[in-house]
Amino acid sequence: MIYAAVMGYGTIGSGVVEVLDRNRDVISARTGEEIQVKYILDLREFPGDPNEDKLIHDFSVIEKDEEIGIVVEAMGGVRPAYDFAKACLLAGKHVVTSNKALVAAHGTELLSIARQKNLNFLFEASAGGGIPIIRPLTEALAGEKILEISGILNGTTNYILTKMDREGQTFEEALRKAQELGYAERNPEADVEGFDTCRKIAILTALATGKEIHYEDVYTEGITAVTDTDFQYAAKFQASIKLFGSSRMEDGRVTVFVCPMMIPQENPLYCVSDVYNAVMVKGNMVGTLMFYGSGAGKLPTASAVVADIMEIAGNMDRNIPIGWSDERQELSPVTEARFSYFLRVEGRLEEKRAEIEAAFGPSRFAELPGMDEFAVLTGEMTEEHYRKVSAAFGDIRQMIRAQI
Repeated sequence: MIYAAVMGYGTIGSGVVEVLDRNRDVISARTGEEIQVKYILDLREFPGDPNEDKLIHDFSVIEKDEEIGIVVEAMGGVRPAYDFAKACLLAGKHVVTSNKALVAAHGTELLSIARQKNLNFLFEASAGGGIPIIRPLTEALAGEKILEISGILNGTTNYILTKMDREGQTFEEALRKAQELGYAERNPEADVEGFDTCRKIAILTALATGKEIHYEDVYTEGITAVTDTDFQYAAKFQASIKLFGSSRMEDGRVTVFVCPMMIPQENPLYCVSDVYNAVMVKGNMVGTLMFYGSGAGKLPTASAVVADIMEIAGNMDRNIPIGWSDERQELSPVTEARFSYFLRVEGRLEEKRAEIEAAFGPSRFAELPGMDEFAVLTGEMTEEHYRKVSAAFGDIRQMIRAQI
């Protein structure tokens, strides 16, 4: 028997308890151990809940109980999640989390403590929700040199952009609908400003490079400036717009960024819609692989957490090699990265076409009826070159990077 504790009885925590209960037979058969939740830590009361008898309000009960072997951190945020997770490791307990904010901010330290104590700190659900991505990246692709990781890592923003694309909604309308359905928080900043995606791509890049990635160093743009008009032009180019988290790793240089990206219909990520997520991983031998599924949600995320619990159940007495060192990975500036660029330019196409192509090179153009502007899709160039050339134009109304 392995006794576990769950800290936080919200969406993910309650999901973990449910998965452990509903799949008890399968889990026991595959681990050779019965895993029983002994405590559920939360500040709230849950009268009538079937697990009400396990509810506690004092963290020290978990910390001091020597029977507890595995602790699930499902509180979210950095504090007190960090303090509690660290205390559990120091007390000799394995820790599992789905908390990308915790992993991005303190993963290096918590991984180090786990190694020193011959314990485990696992976080499969922190980067892809229900999508298995960390274990494939570190185990199935262990013999690969990872060249690129790129994908749609936030279901809220993908839902909003899907509504704008398919139904012509404005950003404000789509956000309001996402909030009504519970996909977006009342304060949606972490999602729509790209911060959530930033933390996830930082975690994945750290795993790929084996070095610490400071998420604060990652160039990050959200989707608040994307408009329904941009999607009308995108349709002219047979393209769509997604929020990408990407890292490129070649010749010892690592570039990481988060930004809206215009992608063509041929791109496999073009069809990833609504709250679904997808990650593409490019290795030097295997080529490009795509991982797709529910990037969030109660049971999909809980399923990934339970997979980590089961992994630990088979390794209670040893540390599973995973994570990264405390050596900091230097990131190349985004100005050195290469993109195509979607631009909306004020004025008449026939009057400015020659000037645009003289500045940006051969480009594609599109117009919409009744607009006092036109759209440009440039060829590929460095961000530094784009910024230098575009500075001479005072009439660029919109810029979105593109992979076309």
